[in-house]
Amino acid sequence: MQIKIYGSEENTTELSGKIKWVLDELGLTDFIQTEITQDSQLKEELKIKKEPALIIIEESIDFKDTIFEWIIPDEEELKSMFVSIIGGGSGWSCWSKEADGSCGTGCSC
Repeated sequence: MQIKIYGSEENTTELSGKIKWVLDELGLTDFIQTEITQDSQLKEELKIKKEPALIIIEESIDFKDTIFEWIIPDEEELKSMFVSIIGGGSGWSCWSKEADGSCGTGCSC
Protein backbone atom coordinates (compact mmCIF):
# COMPACT_ATOMS: atom_id res chain seq x y z
CA MET A 1 0.00 0.00 0.00
CA GLN A 2 1.14 3.52 -0.75
CA ILE A 3 -0.02 6.77 0.75
CA LYS A 4 0.45 9.94 -1.21
CA ILE A 5 -0.29 13.37 0.14
CA TYR A 6 -0.94 15.77 -2.68
CA GLY A 7 -0.06 19.39 -2.04
CA SER A 8 2.58 22.01 -1.57
CA GLU A 9 1.29 24.08 1.33
CA GLU A 10 2.24 23.93 5.01
CA ASN A 11 -0.88 21.91 5.83
CA THR A 12 0.42 19.20 3.49
CA THR A 13 3.50 18.80 5.67
CA GLU A 14 1.28 18.75 8.78
CA LEU A 15 -0.89 15.96 7.35
CA SER A 16 2.19 13.99 6.30
CA GLY A 17 3.61 14.25 9.81
CA LYS A 18 0.38 13.02 11.39
CA ILE A 19 0.17 10.08 9.00
CA LYS A 20 3.76 9.06 9.68
CA TRP A 21 3.16 9.31 13.45
CA VAL A 22 0.02 7.16 13.21
CA LEU A 23 1.72 4.54 11.04
CA ASP A 24 4.55 4.38 13.56
CA GLU A 25 2.07 4.00 16.45
CA LEU A 26 0.35 1.15 14.61
CA GLY A 27 3.65 -0.50 13.66
CA LEU A 28 2.99 -0.07 9.93
CA THR A 29 5.91 2.10 8.83
CA ASP A 30 7.69 -0.88 7.28
CA PHE A 31 4.61 -1.89 5.27
CA ILE A 32 3.14 1.38 4.03
CA GLN A 33 5.12 3.87 1.97
CA THR A 34 4.28 7.56 2.28
CA GLU A 35 5.28 10.51 0.16
CA ILE A 36 4.29 14.07 -0.59
CA THR A 37 3.64 14.67 -4.27
CA GLN A 38 2.73 17.46 -6.64
CA ASP A 39 2.10 15.13 -9.58
CA SER A 40 -0.27 17.02 -11.90
CA GLN A 41 -1.36 13.82 -13.66
CA LEU A 42 -2.41 12.30 -10.34
CA LYS A 43 -4.25 15.51 -9.43
CA GLU A 44 -6.13 15.44 -12.74
CA GLU A 45 -6.84 11.70 -12.60
CA LEU A 46 -8.37 11.92 -9.11
CA LYS A 47 -9.97 15.32 -9.72
CA ILE A 48 -8.30 16.88 -6.67
CA LYS A 49 -9.53 20.43 -6.15
CA LYS A 50 -8.07 21.42 -2.76
CA GLU A 51 -4.92 20.71 -0.76
CA PRO A 52 -3.94 18.66 1.05
CA ALA A 53 -5.36 15.46 -0.37
CA LEU A 54 -4.74 12.02 1.15
CA ILE A 55 -4.53 9.35 -1.53
CA ILE A 56 -4.36 5.62 -0.97
CA ILE A 57 -2.98 3.36 -3.67
CA GLU A 58 -3.11 -0.43 -3.50
CA GLU A 59 -1.74 -1.89 -6.70
CA SER A 60 -2.55 -5.51 -5.82
CA ILE A 61 -6.27 -4.77 -6.16
CA ASP A 62 -5.93 -1.89 -8.64
CA PHE A 63 -7.25 0.68 -6.15
CA LYS A 64 -6.43 4.38 -6.17
CA ASP A 65 -8.63 6.99 -4.53
CA THR A 66 -8.66 10.27 -2.64
CA ILE A 67 -9.71 9.60 0.95
CA PHE A 68 -9.55 13.12 2.40
CA GLU A 69 -9.33 16.43 0.63
CA TRP A 70 -8.78 19.86 2.22
CA ILE A 71 -8.98 18.58 5.78
CA ILE A 72 -6.46 17.32 8.29
CA PRO A 73 -8.09 14.58 10.36
CA ASP A 74 -6.94 14.07 13.93
CA GLU A 75 -4.71 11.15 14.81
CA GLU A 76 -7.53 9.00 16.21
CA GLU A 77 -9.53 9.31 12.99
CA LEU A 78 -6.45 8.37 10.96
CA LYS A 79 -5.80 5.36 13.23
CA SER A 80 -9.38 4.20 12.87
CA MET A 81 -9.17 4.58 9.08
CA PHE A 82 -5.98 2.50 8.82
CA VAL A 83 -7.32 -0.21 11.13
CA SER A 84 -10.50 -0.50 9.05
CA ILE A 85 -8.57 -0.55 5.75
CA ILE A 86 -5.96 -3.06 6.85
CA GLY A 87 -8.19 -4.96 9.22
CA GLY A 88 -7.56 -6.11 12.71
CA GLY A 89 -8.10 -9.76 13.38
CA SER A 90 -7.25 -11.75 16.44
CA GLY A 91 -3.99 -10.73 17.96
CA TRP A 92 -4.35 -7.14 16.81
CA SER A 93 -3.63 -4.84 19.71
CA CYS A 94 -5.47 -1.60 20.30
CA TRP A 95 -3.61 1.60 20.82
CA SER A 96 -5.69 2.60 23.82
CA LYS A 97 -8.52 1.40 25.98
CA GLU A 98 -11.50 3.38 27.16
CA ALA A 99 -12.12 4.00 30.87
CA ASP A 100 -14.62 1.12 30.95
CA GLY A 101 -11.97 -1.29 29.62
CA SER A 102 -13.36 -1.47 26.10
CA CYS A 103 -11.29 -0.63 23.06
CA GLY A 104 -13.52 2.05 21.66
CA THR A 105 -12.17 1.21 18.22
CA GLY A 106 -13.89 -1.97 17.17
CA CYS A 107 -10.71 -4.04 17.34
CA SER A 108 -10.06 -6.84 19.77
CA CYS A 109 -7.99 -5.90 22.80
